[in-house]
Amino acid sequence: MAAIGRFQRGDDIFYAKVVDGELFRLQGDVFASPSFDRKATPSKGVKTLVPVTPSKIIAVGLNYSDHARESGKPLPKEPLFWFKATTSVLADGGKIEVPYPTHRTDFEAELAIVIGRRVRNTSPAAASRYILGYTAAQDISDRTIQNAESQWSRAKSFDTFTPLGPYIETKLDPNDLKIQQFQNGQLRQNSNTNQLIFNCNELVSFISTNMTLLPGDVIITGTPSGVGPIVSGDRLEVRIQGLSPLINSVK
Repeated sequence: MAAIGRFQRGDDIFYAKVVDGELFRLQGDVFASPSFDRKATPSKGVKTLVPVTPSKIIAVGLNYSDHARESGKPLPKEPLFWFKATTSVLADGGKIEVPYPTHRTDFEAELAIVIGRRVRNTSPAAASRYILGYTAAQDISDRTIQNAESQWSRAKSFDTFTPLGPYIETKLDPNDLKIQQFQNGQLRQNSNTNQLIFNCNELVSFISTNMTLLPGDVIITGTPSGVGPIVSGDRLEVRIQGLSPLINSVK
C-alpha cells in the first residue's frame, strides 16, 4: 500500500505518507513526483483532513447494475454525471449534518478517483496516467429533494454530504475490490467494483471529453445496491478493499 494523507497541526497543513500508523512528511508537490522524509514526524496533536481540496467533485449515477435495478431505472448507455459542491466535503471522523430531519436522507458508499494530472480528451487506455489514486467516499443524498427535481446537485450538495478519505491509495487496481457499507455495525451494502457498468478508466476518459480535469479533482464512481436512510446517532463506515475505512457519524 502507498497511502498519502493530508494533515494539520496547529496552523500547519501538510501531506504525509502513512505507514503502519506513522507519518512521513511530504517534500515537494503531491501531484509532481513527491518524496517523503525518511524519519517519521510526531503524530501528537495531528488532525486528519480531507485528502484533497478539489476544484470540482463529479458524481456518477446508476453505475452499478444492481443499484439501477433497485432504483427501477434502465442501465445507462453512457455515464450519467453531475457536480457536487466542493463545500460538501467532510473528513474521516466528521459528523454528517441532516438539514431536514423530516426528509428521507440516504447513505451511499462509493469508490472515489483522485485526479493527479491535468487531463482533457484522454482515451480509456491512457486514463490511468492521470489518476493519482483512490479513496473512499459517501454520496449522502436527500431523497425527498432528489425525487422532486429533475437535477440532483441540490439534493447531494449540502454541507457534510460528501465524506471523503481518510487517505489516497496510490498503488491500487480498482477493478476488483470489495465495497461495503456498515450502519451501526450492520452490513447494508455489499458488492464489488467488478460490477461497475463504466470502470474508472472509462469514467475519466468520458468525463475528460466534456471538461478539463485538474489535479485534485474527485470523481465518485457510483454506489451499489442496498442504499438506505440515516438518522441522528448513526455510525457509518465505508470499507473498500485495499483502502483505510471511512467512518462518520450522523447528527
